This record gives sequence, C-alpha cells and structure tokens, in this order.
Amino acid sequence: MLSRRFALLASALTSACVAALPAAAQLRRPPASAQKLLARPKAKDAAPSGSPADTPLGPVDTAAKWAIAVDFTTGMTLLEKAADEEMPPSSMTKLMTIYLVYERLKQGRMKLEDELTVSERAWRMSGSKMFVQVGAQVKVEDLIRGVIVQSGNDAAIVFAEAISGSEEQFAELMNTKAKQLGLQHTNFRNATGWPDPEQRMSVRDIAVVARRIIQDFPEYYHYDSEKSYKYNGIEQGNRNPMVQKGTADGLKTGHTEGGGYGLAASAIRNGRRIVMVLNGMASMRERAEEGDRLMDWCFANFEDVTLFSAGDVVERAPVWLGTSPQVPLVAGRDLTLTLPRNWRNTATVKLSYDTPVRAPIMKGDVLGKLTMTGRGVPPLDVNLLAGADVPRLGLPGRAMAALSRLTGGGG
Repeated sequence: MLSRRFALLASALTSACVAALPAAAQLRRPPASAQKLLARPKAKDAAPSGSPADTPLGPVDTAAKWAIAVDFTTGMTLLEKAADEEMPPSSMTKLMTIYLVYERLKQGRMKLEDELTVSERAWRMSGSKMFVQVGAQVKVEDLIRGVIVQSGNDAAIVFAEAISGSEEQFAELMNTKAKQLGLQHTNFRNATGWPDPEQRMSVRDIAVVARRIIQDFPEYYHYDSEKSYKYNGIEQGNRNPMVQKGTADGLKTGHTEGGGYGLAASAIRNGRRIVMVLNGMASMRERAEEGDRLMDWCFANFEDVTLFSAGDVVERAPVWLGTSPQVPLVAGRDLTLTLPRNWRNTATVKLSYDTPVRAPIMKGDVLGKLTMTGRGVPPLDVNLLAGADVPRLGLPGRAMAALSRLTGGGG
C-alpha cells in the first residue's frame, strides 16, 4: 500500500514510466487579510521603500530597506529584499556576541553564576546601557539579560573583555565564528554594533545567527522572551516590540543612523517557527508595524508539510525476471517542505522510473525519481530507492517467464 502521506499528495499512481499527478486534497483559502497582502498596493498607497520584497508567491511591499524571513525547520526563504547586501547591523550585532557567550556556557568554560569585572571602558560606553558600575563584579546571568533584554553596550563589552581580553580581540573571534557559520557578508569590528564603517552584516547572515542561537542553545533562549529586567535599581523593558506584544519570543532590535531601525524576531505558532530580520526602517513605530505585518503574512501564506518519511512506500514497480513481481519504491529520507497553503490545488507530482525493473535488485538501489513543481513550490527532485532485495529468478524460472511473455501470458 502507498503511504498515507503520499496519498494526500496524489489522487493516483500508475506504473507508467512517468506519471503526472494533480494534488487531490482541497485546502481553505488564506484569510482575507493575507490575500490583501499578496496584492501590490496602488502607487499612491505604496510603502516608502521604493521596491517590494520577493516571495515565492510574488512581490510584497515593505517599508524595510533590507528584509528576510526564513522557515526555521526547512530553511526555506519566504521573503527577501536586498538580503545579501552588506549594511550596518546596529545592536543586532549582539546576537553574535551572545552566541559566543552561550557557546562557552555549553562547553563548561563559563558558568551562569560566574562574576565578571566591569572595566572603566565598559562603564564609560555610551548608547543603550545596563548601567553596570566600574569595578563591580556582575554575574554572567545578569549580563546576559543586560545584553538581550536591555541591549546594554556596557554588558557586551564586559563579555568581550572577559572572553578575549579586549574588544578588538573579541571582534576577531566573532569573525572566526562567522566563517564557521558560513556567513558570507559579515565583518565585525566590535561586540556592540556601535557605528563603524567596517562593521557590516547582511540580513541573511543575521538570520543565520538567529536560527543557530535557537537551534544550538535552546536551554538559554528563554532569556529572549523576558519583557523587562531590573538591574542596579533601574528597570528597563525589552526593546523588541514583538516580544512586548507577545507576537514573538525573541531576538533583538537595533538602531543607528546608518542602518535605521532594525529587528530580528522569531515566532512560533502551532508548532511552526519563523525567523525574520528587517532593517532600514524610519521609526520605532514602523519597525513594530512591519514586524507584525510581515510575520502574520508568512504564517498565513505558508505551511510546513511532511510529504513522506524515510522508508515510506511511494510506489510499487513491476519487476522483470525477479523472485517477486514487484519492488517497493521508497523515499530515502524524511522530506518536509515549506509550501504555499494552497499547494494542493496547484502542485504537480511526477514519478519517473524504468518499467519493468530488471532483477536482480539490491535494497537501496536508486530506481527512479520524484519531482514536484507548482507556483511557490521549491524545486524538488528526490531519488526513489528499492525498498527490498529482489533476487533474479533461476534459469527455469527465467525460461518460464520468457515463454509466458512470448505467448501473451504477462510478465
């Protein structure tokens, strides 16, 4: 029998060499609000960005100068605009700073209860602050909250100096880790995101770091969802507007004159997570509105679909001169895709394999391919493998099969 998951994909499978399959099941249309987002606004209503973001479903206007949204599970890009263009990352830089802190905690090279000394340089740092005092001993856990919740430049420098001796050396460590994570458009000069013409990241690179924080350090990610933190008698709210509203559970905001207002956010709904990075907006209000609007659009228009799991039988192919008349064709791996919510109405699935398959057949032999196409569907080309051994018939059996075929008896 075919797998139940694959039965949802296609209305029928045949033993022809190539079978084109319309997806059978119907799915409700996206909410009206989501459908409006799909349409390009008229010129007079267009967002001030000057150009839309690209999506698998067509252009979507956004006020962000740089933007990307990625499905956490599959890594599929749902929305992007100048995603690989280098830009000032502002305080979103601190995601890499905190990544390196979490890495040391996980390695046992640092503990949450450890106390780190505040240098005069950290104490004097301008911009957003945790308000640590010079010479004070501050617990690592407090400093984490100072970086994540309060976006403290002073706290970031305390970490940098504790780990590498100086912020300059820490920046080199950040660049080394950037290469290890595969970041292509990143260069660090400091741990805070303080304006520097050579401090650059792309929104795609920021999204990579954000995903890796959630993936690699789930035991520490809970700090991101804290809405406020009080230190040294001063209580500050989380600067992430989506965290404050409960529409995201992390990660970071940023603002500089060169980069505008930025936001790295992640949200999970019904078990599905999306990571989004926006930058270059004109105000805090615009940042908050765009963050919610585009996150809603991503959840409304896409879903994660498990097409089949490794070992699921996709088709049974006829066998020539084998001890079994058929061989199961199976998926070689679990396959989960991010697809438009109406994919069942538009997707086409094709199976391609030689028929009949000549014995002998070894389990794991590549016998065919499955391809899937459709509007908004990522390119899919999956090998179909033999799910069982099928030895070749002995000489008498082969003779009988050949005779049966010649006399029209099948085979």
